[in-house]
Amino acid sequence: MEQLTLLSQIAQDTKIGLSSNPKYLLSKYFYDDKGSSIFQDIMHMPEYYLTDCEYEIFATHKQQLADSFFNGSKSFDLIELGAGDGLKTKVLLQFLNNNATTIKYIPIDISKKANNELVKSIKLEIPGLNVDAKTGDYFSEIKKLNGQASKRKIIFFLGSNIGNFADSEINQFLEQLSLLCNKGDKVLIGFDLKKSPAVIMSAYNDPHGHTRNFNLNLLTRLNRELNANFNLDNFEHHTDYHPINGEVKSFLVSSVEQTIDIETLGQSFHFEKFEAIFMERSRKFDIQTIENLAKRFSFRIDHNFSDKRNYFVDSLWEKA
Repeated sequence: MEQLTLLSQIAQDTKIGLSSNPKYLLSKYFYDDKGSSIFQDIMHMPEYYLTDCEYEIFATHKQQLADSFFNGSKSFDLIELGAGDGLKTKVLLQFLNNNATTIKYIPIDISKKANNELVKSIKLEIPGLNVDAKTGDYFSEIKKLNGQASKRKIIFFLGSNIGNFADSEINQFLEQLSLLCNKGDKVLIGFDLKKSPAVIMSAYNDPHGHTRNFNLNLLTRLNRELNANFNLDNFEHHTDYHPINGEVKSFLVSSVEQTIDIETLGQSFHFEKFEAIFMERSRKFDIQTIENLAKRFSFRIDHNFSDKRNYFVDSLWEKA
């Protein structure tokens, strides 16, 4: 029943997106099992600085982060949205586990395979840690967690995933986080900072082709789940960066005039030659914008943790 509901939603979103002008698809559907695996390849590219920066922050500042989490009590739920393989988080989980904390780790990811692999690795690497993995969409899972209001919460949203949202989605997401949090609960959010466009483009238009494959995999998913007939060879991947608004945008561009049939929708979609599908944004932030967001949604900034190059910030917010 859960899979039918998911398929119904992806079908509806695909119909709306491909019927729009310009066409678009929702990046949240990138993360099927194959997409999650490709994203792990992206994270391990030398050009993809975000993973290294955040890993450095966690390794360097784990004591200060832990002290901020404790706040007089070593008992809390650590909820991570979009946990993936937990590479960075496990640095902190190991440290917390070694310091006699009583925590429940609740990783949330859209990929059941990613969750299963994360739980398996934690059991091997950090035996005894209480783990309760949940598979689903951020927003729906946040709503379910609203019932867990009695225990202090630390919520992670790492990797600059917030940069994938449009303004309205950022507002919706942070509003839900604010409603979920009680006074004294904390949120750790990863923000990629504005920097040289050359550095950014190397990360998002990589020479290895992983980002291209990541985008094209969504078309493969639509072929499989919605009985579509996308020919991947007829689409080119394109990325650009706008240094004023800080947005990286990814597109798939039709290299030929073509018509795509999607059997599940009972509908066809025409593409002109060089017509684009907007696939994903990845926004880069500045400190003033981060401060404004925290204040707008009733948080105060406890501390901004940065890497040595000042490429990235993990901003720790406390619910006021």
